[in-house]
Amino acid sequence: MRLIVYLPLLIPLLAALGARPVAVRLHPRDAVWLLTGTAVVLAGATAVALGLLAATAVIRIPLVASLGHWSQGVLGRDDPAGTATAVAAGLVLGVLTLLAGRFAAGRGRALVDAFRHARSLPGTGDVVVSGDDGADAYALPGRPGRIVVTAGMLDALDADGRAALLAHERAHLDGRHYVFTSASRLAAAANPLLRPLAVQVEFAVERWADEQAAAALGDRTLVARTIATAAVTAKRHRAHRRIAAALGIGGSRANLRAMAGAGPVPRRVAALLAPPPARRLLLIAATCAVAGLAGLCAIEAARDLHNLLEAASTIHHRQ
Repeated sequence: MRLIVYLPLLIPLLAALGARPVAVRLHPRDAVWLLTGTAVVLAGATAVALGLLAATAVIRIPLVASLGHWSQGVLGRDDPAGTATAVAAGLVLGVLTLLAGRFAAGRGRALVDAFRHARSLPGTGDVVVSGDDGADAYALPGRPGRIVVTAGMLDALDADGRAALLAHERAHLDGRHYVFTSASRLAAAANPLLRPLAVQVEFAVERWADEQAAAALGDRTLVARTIATAAVTAKRHRAHRRIAAALGIGGSRANLRAMAGAGPVPRRVAALLAPPPARRLLLIAATCAVAGLAGLCAIEAARDLHNLLEAASTIHHRQ
């Protein structure tokens, strides 16, 4: 195996540095798809690279080598992965697999709870008004999905603002944004270096919903004003924790902090007060190239291991 096996472990660092520029400069729909896909590809490439490195330790075990009919002399020759490195890679892969499994189980339970809660809400329409005085609004995925809005939030908005708020939450449901946030967070659980990508996906899905609401109403300023009003109101009345908070849309802890006046809200308002973002094909191509490079490196590393085993098998049978 060549040193190429280590590149899938290093490329996520580059992707993490470029995540925010991608989220800011691209149309949010493009950014969500691109960042989510990149995170999934890089997480997979990382797992493959770690698995290949760990395999170099396993195949050097005399019993395993004899069962595979491989020459131990060939297996230990010209291999950049020392035994200590290979064992460490196996341990890291095991830990990351457990973390990813734990996240997947937790997110799965949250989705089941969300679907059940959506079915249990009163009424037949897609909007459910809660009598809570706190300012809150969120999209709840299900069959069908529901939008929950508190009386406190409705009181803080005029008729146009309520229309903008509901258009934003409907965009979350129509776009199934919880799928993107779940996939990116699962990738980040499998490789913590990808957490910046998951954070930017959660920001970009909010921007995507903002843009869809602005397009539906034909008024970007109205949506910007509604976001600002909701942020100020939520700062006064801290939102309650809820099932949707576990899904990364319309109520994650990061988004609630944003509603309390952190950086993402001013960025969203500024983006809406500017012209709609254009599609930047060069940036899309560059990001795809980074993800593709990691995938190709993992494939080449797997091919190297295959060639190594074939050579070891050939030499063994000649001895």
